[in-house]
Amino acid sequence: MSISLYQASIPQFKKMLNNLLNILKKADAHATTKKITPSALLEARLFPDMFHLTKQIQIVTDQVRLGCGRIAGVELLRMEDNETTFAELATRIEKTIQYLEQIKPEQMDGQEAKEIKFNIGEWKFEFTAEQYLITWIIPNFYFHVTTAYNLLRHGGIDIGKSDFLGNRD
Repeated sequence: MSISLYQASIPQFKKMLNNLLNILKKADAHATTKKITPSALLEARLFPDMFHLTKQIQIVTDQVRLGCGRIAGVELLRMEDNETTFAELATRIEKTIQYLEQIKPEQMDGQEAKEIKFNIGEWKFEFTAEQYLITWIIPNFYFHVTTAYNLLRHGGIDIGKSDFLGNRD
């Protein structure tokens, strides 16, 4: 038995995005309760050459929106990357979840050999849809979700593994 492109991606992405949304809500509440300027958390980095929390969230949503949209062959949802608050980041995640909910299994399944080509700056990428999902989208998604989690945990937010994983439905 094999797992389809849709099964390997959309349900898990939606679950993790909802978990990330809950973590961001805890961070926002923590900042309010402790009278911490939200930008102290939103601009936090693990190291000076790494992206800050806001950019981590933007990349998380970019990976799944653009990635699944390309595989499904649907119009890509564009976002401005101009969020400056927890509420704006939450809205970005919610819009991404709504976008993913519009993608149907039949739009992704059977597309394993589809050619996916795109550029990021000067770098050019070429994948089959299956390679793209397995070797690019999924690892990048989890890297940036984990980094966002770690930034907030390091910032003193009371979160743990159960927040990252969410419920076990």
